[in-house]
Amino acid sequence: MNPVGEAATAEDYLDFAERQSADSPCYRAWALAVSADTEVLALLDTLPPAKRQPLLVLAAARWHGAEAGPYAGLRSVLLDRWDDVRATVLARATQTNEVGRCATLLPVLASLPGPLALLEVGASAGLCLFPDRYGYRYTGSVEVSLDPPSGAGEVVLDCVVEGTAPVPDRLPEVVWRGGIDLHPLDVGDEDAMAWLQALVWPEHQDRRARLAAAVRLVRPDPPALVTGDLVEQLAGLAATVPEEATVVVFHSAVLAYLPPDARARFVETVTALRGHWVSNEGPAVLPVPGAGTPPVGSAVGVAPFLLALDGRPVAWTHGHGRAIHWLSR
Repeated sequence: MNPVGEAATAEDYLDFAERQSADSPCYRAWALAVSADTEVLALLDTLPPAKRQPLLVLAAARWHGAEAGPYAGLRSVLLDRWDDVRATVLARATQTNEVGRCATLLPVLASLPGPLALLEVGASAGLCLFPDRYGYRYTGSVEVSLDPPSGAGEVVLDCVVEGTAPVPDRLPEVVWRGGIDLHPLDVGDEDAMAWLQALVWPEHQDRRARLAAAVRLVRPDPPALVTGDLVEQLAGLAATVPEEATVVVFHSAVLAYLPPDARARFVETVTALRGHWVSNEGPAVLPVPGAGTPPVGSAVGVAPFLLALDGRPVAWTHGHGRAIHWLSR
């Protein structure tokens, strides 16, 4: 028993419930209950610290039969099937590949001189490397519909716009795409894609359907993904980009999984490259001078990401890409 470890884990689950899970009543209720359950916390405390994260543990429990509903069902799976849950937690990672984030990245990507070469760090299955092949429906302060040249397809991303976001009237031209991940996922691997589905929050049927559609779209022509550390592999992969293309290194919800020293080395590496750097991270993970504070009552939610271009803040964004709050400049 490790009271200190349990207290830290309980605080993590409480923080997740209060600040991060507003879009999932099920996960909010589960995380609140876990934070007060000493028997479950004792089990979680046997995991390496990096593996105790709520999204990973809850997805693993659902993988082994926990269904959305009362906490008792989750608790039963955690206690009765702990060895299975633990094995899944240790073998897998939180690699949410949320294509909805392309809707909040697109205004920045489309503002850059093309053609573009997209390089994503923490790419998972690489689904966010195809912003030029999805459809978009922007509402709010603007009303814009965009579809790829081939016409409307299965993947359509809805996004609420607040402020004067430079929503484009056409999709950018992408001539090269590649990614880096410690454990890249193959869109042709049914087990890996089922795990991505398990990472989607229980109530989010729209995200689940969109993920499946994106996999179907990308599967015939998957991106080139490099296995390795994003700091160590970045410069080498960027060097392979064609000279005539504008390099755009981008990432969303990735740097939280790096220790502070690795984050600093990544920033040093990416800022030394030619091209542009687009970051979409929690403000505590990657502070950006001049961003101010998240907007109260905005559609971006209570724990938005901060979107920045070359280290300059441009917008607050919803974690799953449902909204963008453009900053006045």
